[in-house]
Amino acid sequence: MKATVFGTGYVGLVQAAVMAASGHEVVCVDKDAEKIAKLEQGIIPIFEPGLEEIVLTNRKNGRLRFTTDPEVGVSHGLVQFIAVGTPPDEDGAADLKYVLAVADTIGSLMSEKRIVVVKSTVPVGTCDQVKRTIEARLSKRERSHIPFDVASNPEFLKEGSAVSDCLKPDRIILGTASSETEAIMRELYMPQNRNHEKMIVMDVRSAEMTKYAANTLLATKISFINEIANLADILGADIEMVRKGIGSDPRIGYHFIYAGIGYGGSCFPKDVQALIRTGDQQKYDMHLLKAVEARNATQKRVLLDKILRYFDGNVEGRTFALWGLSFKPNTDDMREAPSRAIMESLWEKGARIRAYDPKAMDECRRIYGDREDLILVEQQEDALDNADALIVATEWKSFSAPDFDEIAAKLKSPVIFDGRNLYDPHQLKRHGLDYFAIGRNGLTSSAPADLPIK
Repeated sequence: MKATVFGTGYVGLVQAAVMAASGHEVVCVDKDAEKIAKLEQGIIPIFEPGLEEIVLTNRKNGRLRFTTDPEVGVSHGLVQFIAVGTPPDEDGAADLKYVLAVADTIGSLMSEKRIVVVKSTVPVGTCDQVKRTIEARLSKRERSHIPFDVASNPEFLKEGSAVSDCLKPDRIILGTASSETEAIMRELYMPQNRNHEKMIVMDVRSAEMTKYAANTLLATKISFINEIANLADILGADIEMVRKGIGSDPRIGYHFIYAGIGYGGSCFPKDVQALIRTGDQQKYDMHLLKAVEARNATQKRVLLDKILRYFDGNVEGRTFALWGLSFKPNTDDMREAPSRAIMESLWEKGARIRAYDPKAMDECRRIYGDREDLILVEQQEDALDNADALIVATEWKSFSAPDFDEIAAKLKSPVIFDGRNLYDPHQLKRHGLDYFAIGRNGLTSSAPADLPIK
């Protein structure tokens, strides 16, 4: 089948590459000429495990092509995917200008039947706007009778495992009222739907809502465990033991209940904000999601507060080793990353940073440029040189089992501030290291005062 994908970001490029690997003929359209030129040269603009190989292979065999010419894309595919960004506008609502611009382009160029599939994360009702936009454009043309349909097909990819998620999805959500559209999409997704039925067909608005509901529920689980972790710090409980205790309940499970320094990335912060704004527009107060957002904003300062207490509120002139810049492992994405909040707060107080990340160094340079108070090093051990303390902000595997004796010897103050609870507090104590994590202070500091019994 022939398909076109508008947008070559995480969602668009991964979706296009996997469809091409499944045997479909795919054209990617993006207005960013520099990005398209790099893709044509085999240079992948983002880091995502497995993506480079699958793009290069299918570009070589001719099943995956790239262009800046929308006419080429519209004329190519029966199925036209819209996978462009929906960044938050000033009040946090999703900005649909790029989605609607693509819809307008499709309406102005299509000459035969097209299935327009909205892959971007969009508020409920967006597919209706896309349909009206295409109808308005067709009405101005001589061939205004060209048939088309608009469907919702939200993505559920995780950065760091997006290729695997797309190759082997746990579900395929399709919003359409058309049996013909459903049949075409089933054919398109047949390689991913062979082992057992994964496609869930529903109305368009329910499909749009499913995406937001899924992401905001996951964000809620993260904020919940972080709030419990902060109380555990006060009470002297160990959040890692609590996590294991509650995660063993199959109704809860272990996913997304790791305490840390907050969620980041391109999805959770944006989608929580967008659903809150949707509620506001309907005069419905999203109390829970507002609390989720507030807890996450506060959580990004929890480790900083521990650092300031340890150094009696004065970090001016001190140097901190920072392991981890990306918002999560296996990606170079630093959007809304907790590391940024930590660095920027320490810079404001006159501190310096020596940072290392396996993949996000170039992205950090792009964001912050050349700063005297930021040194990016080539190896994680190099970050420890002349550093007063070590901060762990991302749970990369290479950080999991470091040489603690080397860390203790290199640091001016033998202390680790761990925002991802990677280490065993008792083990670090044996190595002569002070250790401050999230929800585990009862193991590294004096026990709390006896609690009153009522």
